[in-house]
Amino acid sequence: MCEKTCYLLLFAASLAACASGAGTRGGSDSAADSAAEDSVMESRQLFDADSAYSYTARQVEFGPRVPNSAAHTAAQKWLAAELKRHGAVVTLQEADLKAFDGTILHAVNIFGQINPDAEERLLLLAHYDTRPWADEDPDPALRRSPADGANDGASGVAVILETARQLKKAGFKGGVDFLLVDAEDYGQESNDESWAMGTRYFAQNPPVAGYRPARAILLDMVGGKDAVFPAEYFSRQAAPELDDAFRRAARKAGHADRFPAVYGSGVTDDHIELIKVGIPAIDIIDYRPETGFAPTWHTHADNLENIDRTTLRAVGESLLQFIISN
Repeated sequence: MCEKTCYLLLFAASLAACASGAGTRGGSDSAADSAAEDSVMESRQLFDADSAYSYTARQVEFGPRVPNSAAHTAAQKWLAAELKRHGAVVTLQEADLKAFDGTILHAVNIFGQINPDAEERLLLLAHYDTRPWADEDPDPALRRSPADGANDGASGVAVILETARQLKKAGFKGGVDFLLVDAEDYGQESNDESWAMGTRYFAQNPPVAGYRPARAILLDMVGGKDAVFPAEYFSRQAAPELDDAFRRAARKAGHADRFPAVYGSGVTDDHIELIKVGIPAIDIIDYRPETGFAPTWHTHADNLENIDRTTLRAVGESLLQFIISN
């Protein structure tokens, strides 16, 4: 993903209603807050940060998951098997996609569905591929080699896998879909169309006939130390009700500090391709208002040492609270 710094805005006032409990879907009154307490506890009991950390570590063990590599193929097979193990009906969507430099990427989107007969669908997505170059590394000698992608890629996938595991354990009956998307991070900074190629293909060619989720939540870089998740600009423009609902869930789960009532930058990321085809989508991404992306972004410091279980827990519990509440 790349940032659009020209959209860097701080609109605390416009998000204050969300932070205080007012806003869309009827807001939050004392009765609603009281009724939510049981599900708050349930979300905290459900999400296992140690398990999410292990899912992150397992992906890193494969090595950088650069498209067309052996590590990428091995990771893809394991991820599909994990979703199946957690009760999802899995479809593999294969596509040969031409990158900005002419490379043909043999991409595979991994699409899983639980309770596929449920009419209203929530789509959770994260990219599992890693960038071919750590082009932001402070050491110029390392900028042409790939990083582990522990945060940028593996962390979002890990939260989704743990969410799928817990939904199966809980016997959840709603319609939730999981998209572990490929070919997101093979982009060129000056070329918006070079990013999110796997999601673009998915949005334009649904792997299940007639598939159209009611809403979608993208998880990207959700495991870093000291991570914060301000409201991403394009998410607020396209899906303010969904963004408000997620932030209410985060607050109820006890993680308001991780989801501050400010706008972050606009980010060219997978959610944009869903928004283009009319699907309300938000991007939960670590973007720090004063410094931008996490300091490990596109560097060799994006490794397991810089993954924090408390961040994974904050995102995972907030996500489960959202699913339970909505």
